Amino acid sequence: MIKQDKKKTKRFRTLIKYSIFYGEHFGEVFLSNDKTACYITLDSTKKKTTLKSIFWDLRLIFQCVGLSNVSKVLKREALIKANHPKDGFMHLWYIGVLPSEQGKGKGSLMMKSIIEKSKMANKKVCLETSVERNFGFYTSLGFKEENTIQQLGYALKMYALP
Repeated sequence: MIKQDKKKTKRFRTLIKYSIFYGEHFGEVFLSNDKTACYITLDSTKKKTTLKSIFWDLRLIFQCVGLSNVSKVLKREALIKANHPKDGFMHLWYIGVLPSEQGKGKGSLMMKSIIEKSKMANKKVCLETSVERNFGFYTSLGFKEENTIQQLGYALKMYALP
């Protein structure tokens, strides 16, 4: 998604700031106490268009994606959205653990927290990934593969936890 040029590190930072904005306003941003693990979720019932969100969308286009990639990004987002549930759900947008901390249960603990919060809210948890090594992680937590989108030039698997 990020335009690949000499400014890609700066563009990546813009993407992260954009993601944090959306998480803080329309979901949740969690950073572990030791700052080695994080996640961002979006609540589909809270997400709405505001002047601030339009500003951040434009900022993302001009500072990160580039005008030449806008149609590709919009197509990808439309395909994903078409496969999301129509009812309210929690969208696991990002989850990550520093490589040096992986395999220590931090990701699993975060996922259990997300799952618990979704149960309390009576909402499904949905996520997408194209990273094969993550498929087993999600299925081990009870997620079911709902769909695979091939039209993107790669396989994007969509998972949900009922």
